[in-house]
Amino acid sequence: MNNKIRVIVAKSGLDGHDRGAKVIAAALRDAGMEVIYTGLRQTPEMIVEAALQEDADVIGISILSGAHMTIFPKILNLLKEKGLDDILLTGGGIIPEEDIAKLKEMGVGQLFTPGASTVDIAEYIKEWRKLNPKKN
Repeated sequence: MNNKIRVIVAKSGLDGHDRGAKVIAAALRDAGMEVIYTGLRQTPEMIVEAALQEDADVIGISILSGAHMTIFPKILNLLKEKGLDDILLTGGGIIPEEDIAKLKEMGVGQLFTPGASTVDIAEYIKEWRKLNPKKN
């Protein structure tokens, strides 16, 4: 049985900058997680389908386009519709503090802004997993 934390790292929408997503994916792999990077221009539907197919524990969205108030709620709704609301939805990018607060109220996990430590991101996910052990 694989006890590694499975993370989907995704870029949603038209944002074509994925350097940060690739850095995070590598850092999470280095921290012992299994990471699936979906690539650029993924729709929320494609991301949730990947999470379902890959039996993911976590979805990490990298977003720089300003569409965070559309993308994160859409993914949350799709996760609920598919009975996958035990998956942590987290991410980061250019997100104003007031929007971070609103997204957290909706059920999004911690959101990381530019300059966040990759160690802190990995530790956050590991801590979440300890509090939410996999049910299989």
